This record gives sequence, structure tokens and C-alpha cells, in this order.
Amino acid sequence: MALVTSREMFEKAYNGGYAIGAFNVNNMEIIQGITEAAKECQAPVILQVSSGARKYANRTYLVKLVEAAIEETGLPICLHLDHGDTFELCKSCVDDGFTSVMIDASSKSFEDHIALTRQVGEYANDHGVVVEAELGTLAGVEDDVNVSAEDSSYTRPEDVQEFVERTGCDSLAIAIGTSHGAYKFKPGTKPQLRFDILEEVSRRLPGFPIVLHGSSSVPQEYVQMINEYGGSMPGAIGVPEDQLREASRLAVCKINIDSDLRLAMTGTVRKFLAEHPGEFDPRKYLGPARENIKQLVKHKIINVLGCDGKA
Repeated sequence: MALVTSREMFEKAYNGGYAIGAFNVNNMEIIQGITEAAKECQAPVILQVSSGARKYANRTYLVKLVEAAIEETGLPICLHLDHGDTFELCKSCVDDGFTSVMIDASSKSFEDHIALTRQVGEYANDHGVVVEAELGTLAGVEDDVNVSAEDSSYTRPEDVQEFVERTGCDSLAIAIGTSHGAYKFKPGTKPQLRFDILEEVSRRLPGFPIVLHGSSSVPQEYVQMINEYGGSMPGAIGVPEDQLREASRLAVCKINIDSDLRLAMTGTVRKFLAEHPGEFDPRKYLGPARENIKQLVKHKIINVLGCDGKA
């Protein structure tokens, strides 16, 4: 089996009332943990790469690792560029064999946003690659994305139909209250996604796949693990999983998860090295980290995304 686009995945997800997990990858252990979980759950999966991950791991290595995961699991896997910010970056990923790219021009004026998204879409579609765009701006910090709360904005439903028609994008990321990173809400607050915006967007774009970025739930067991073994993450609060499950029953077909994977890996490694101070074999501490990523992803697939058995 070769890499696939997300087009058929999203059509099935929209009609089936579930979402596909889009998990950010940086190295072999993360890819293995995600895809082993997906194989055991027989779930389709999107592996996504940020520009920072592409620089860190080398563009060739990441593509080959994902190809190895396809050979090992036999699953439908989509390779996606997360938050591409230039035509050149998106083009490079298309040329490297990615089957999906995101162009994030949300910081530009509406007309410039449309123009750049359309340019990327024309090149990508000519090469059989699908394009994700974004309307609205999420707050938070993640790799090269850094947006203050003051500069964030909810998606305006009245803009979505014109934007999709003029750009020809294949899916649309919207801002309804999620945010990048592990610090999404202030301690003591009750997080609440703007389902009214999601429902209005869905009404204006019937049958169109919607994407949620910044959707990590920040599992507290790993936050506590990091804090216990030398870290400091007070007040890290994520998106409630029941709200993400509700969104996946509606028009949301892709849910992005990154921070949870980082927390699982970092918390596990910190704990292992604290308990085994003389250990210096990377396999000894990366193995448990990979296993905890696998268990975390299985939980997301079954309890949040609802895509188990849908491969």
C-alpha cells in the first residue's frame, strides 16, 4: 500500500460521525508508537510534519520512516504538512511525496490569504495532493506558530463559503476555542468550545470536512510526572475530551494532536532516568516512551476520535 490522501478518509469520517487523528511526528519512536496503536485499533491515521520537525529529522528520513510504517502496518496513512506558511515550503513537500499540505496564511489580509491558498491549491491538486486551509487564528505556541491571545480570533462563519469557493481548498481548519501548546485555558476556568460557530460553519458548508488544530487534552498523569521528576508545568489545562468527541460526531473530520505526545514522551523519559540514574542506553528509556505514546494514541482513537475499526 502507498501513501493516501485524506479525501476518502474524510468522506467516510463525515458520514460516519467520527474523526481521523492527525498526530505530529518528529522521530522513529513517535511514528512507531502512533502506527502500532493504529494497527491494533485498525484505524486510519494522518502523520503530520511541521516545518520544524522537517528541519530537525531531515526531510528524507521522515518520508522514509512513514513509508516503513505503511509497509509494517498495511494501513491507509496520509502524510501531511502542518502549518506550511509559504508556497515554496508547500511545493517542496508536494515534490517530496507528501499527500496533503496545509497552507496557513491566516495572518494575511483576506484577499492575500485567498490568493496564496489558491496558488498552493492549484499546484498541489495538479499533483494529486489535497490542501487544508485555515480561517481564524488560534492562540498558543507550537514549533514555528506563536500567536498571542490578543492576536487570536474566532472563525467568522459568514466568510467560510466565499473562502472555500474562491480557494478550492479541500478541508478547512477553524478556530472555535482550541489553542496550540499545553496551556490552553487558565486554571479554575471551565473550557468550552464554541459549538455555535461549528454548527453555523457546517450549515454554510454542508458535507465539507472541518479540522480542529490545537486539540491536545494535556493528560494530567504526564504533567504530574514531569513536575515530579524535575520539570515545572503548573496550570497546564487542555481541551476536554468529551467536547472533542462531540465535535467529531459533527462536521469535524480531522483532529490535530501534538502536545499530548510530547508530554507522554518527556514524562516517561524523565521518570525512567530519575529511577535509573546510571542508565545511558537510549533504547532503555525510549522504549517505554514509545509504549506510552502507543497507549495514549489508542485511547484517543477509541474514546475521542471514534475511528477504531475504520481502516
